[in-house]
Amino acid sequence: MTHEEFGAYAPEVRAEIARTRQIVSDLHAELPRNNLVVWTAGNVSQRVRIPAALGGADDGSADLLVIKPSGVSYDELTPEKMVVCDLEGTMVHESPHKPSSDTAAHAYTYRHLDRVGGVVHTHSTYACAWAARGEEVPCVLTMMADEFGGPIPVGPFAIIGDDSIGRGIVETLRDSRSPAVLMANHGPFTIGKDARAAVKAAVMCEEVARAVHISRQLGDPLPIDQKHVDSLYDRYQNVYGQK
Repeated sequence: MTHEEFGAYAPEVRAEIARTRQIVSDLHAELPRNNLVVWTAGNVSQRVRIPAALGGADDGSADLLVIKPSGVSYDELTPEKMVVCDLEGTMVHESPHKPSSDTAAHAYTYRHLDRVGGVVHTHSTYACAWAARGEEVPCVLTMMADEFGGPIPVGPFAIIGDDSIGRGIVETLRDSRSPAVLMANHGPFTIGKDARAAVKAAVMCEEVARAVHISRQLGDPLPIDQKHVDSLYDRYQNVYGQK
């Protein structure tokens, strides 16, 4: 990123854009590494928050997002190729690369869910299989209770190209503890406080979708009482790990 490329923004914002481009570029490697995508499918984005003191808006509407360029192979991605857009999905810099075809969905999600700092879309096999059936993944594993706080819900069918997918993501996840939604006949979208958290949710989504599918081949999975789901979720979200 050159100084002139984002010259309209404060130096602190330009530094944050550069940092976020590096993060998003690096995180894209996790998608093929975890067998979540094929060819050039899938994308990761992260919000760039701009404080009001640096030209942003109190409601976050002036924030930016960094996302993968459309149709570029994962092994060709670099921080400089990451595309920067506003929250309407419009590019804010000159680039030979156009943004991902899912940019409108990501932008809509950021505009309407201020808690979201990262969005990921994959075409992982088992999650897509559940999406093709329009069926939620039931919460029958403690791992699911930990990460998702319940079942992984299904969102409405929507065509790519405008913000229809984004509307489905927001409608489904606005009041849900799940960071993942299976968009019907399409595949999983995940959200998080940042892009890394959203990538983790995508990895976990595919893992539990696979495990529960295998379980159903053996018989009916055993449900977990809601009180245990709630307890597991609270422990994992608020106690587990290092603070």
